[in-house]
Amino acid sequence: MVSLAIGAVFVVLYAVYRRRDRRLLRNGVFLVAAAWFLLSGAFTLLAGVSPAFGLGVVLLVGLAPLAVVVLAGFAIANGVKVIRAEGLSLATSLSLLAGLALLVLPVVGALLFLTRNPFGIGAAALLFLLSAYAGVVFVVFLVYSVVYGRTAERVRPAALVVLGSRIIDGRVPPLLRSRLDRALDLYRRAAAEGRPPLLIPSGGQGDDESRSEGAAMAEYLLAQGVDPADVRPEVEARNTRENLLLSAAVQRDAGRPGPALAVTNNYHVLRTAILAREIGSDTQVVGSPTARYYVPSAFLREFVAVVVEHRTLHLLLVVPFAALIVVGMVAINVVS
Repeated sequence: MVSLAIGAVFVVLYAVYRRRDRRLLRNGVFLVAAAWFLLSGAFTLLAGVSPAFGLGVVLLVGLAPLAVVVLAGFAIANGVKVIRAEGLSLATSLSLLAGLALLVLPVVGALLFLTRNPFGIGAAALLFLLSAYAGVVFVVFLVYSVVYGRTAERVRPAALVVLGSRIIDGRVPPLLRSRLDRALDLYRRAAAEGRPPLLIPSGGQGDDESRSEGAAMAEYLLAQGVDPADVRPEVEARNTRENLLLSAAVQRDAGRPGPALAVTNNYHVLRTAILAREIGSDTQVVGSPTARYYVPSAFLREFVAVVVEHRTLHLLLVVPFAALIVVGMVAINVVS
């Protein structure tokens, strides 16, 4: 019953803060915590009613190591596929590296623990702490990315900002086309109701691009039959922050006030929403489909970027526990 009560508290916190601002990452913390405590409480109650159910839970927990091996195998296979399709780089290697880490870190931790040396045991505990923390934060990021991306679409936008990405030979590649097609779908639905939003394809010209991403995207939108009066490209932005800031200026200059909705790929939704909130924009964000083979690496890349951008907060959360482990390790060594 205690777990159910705690779960109910997190449900209330999630509802309150989500209503306040859907772009808060803490909403994901409350949501995952609520699910954890409610499921734990439900399992406890059911195990009390049926011992067979309790045995089933024990068997599922016992299969956890096998699940880790299976997940590692999937991540490694996916990483190899991404590297073959996109070329070798740190970004495309993330899935492969994550899979290898899932296999190697438990073995390293076990070996350190088996040394029976205080420093080895402490190192194993520290490794477990960091791995567990990274795993929980990633689950929160992944779950809330999906949840947020499915709810932000309810906004009735005055403007649709399509975030740019690299163009190839002056044309929009499949990844960017997915964003544009998603924006076109939203635009046409709004136009059918008599309120077509302003379309702002946003992106400057990279060193390896023959023209700006905004211009190439605008050309694509016009070729799909969009009214030229509803297309205002932004052609200077070099990153997501500038996409949002410069597109807001374009919207103001066009005299089309009202809420904006940014369109990007699904893996990039939550990070963009967090950034929009940080710069004081009320822009919400929706996602477009991404090639399935690319999704794991893309989500890992976004997760790493979010952690790095908020590294001070994560250090404040981890360092006290890590310090306790180190102090305990030194104390045990002194006593022994």
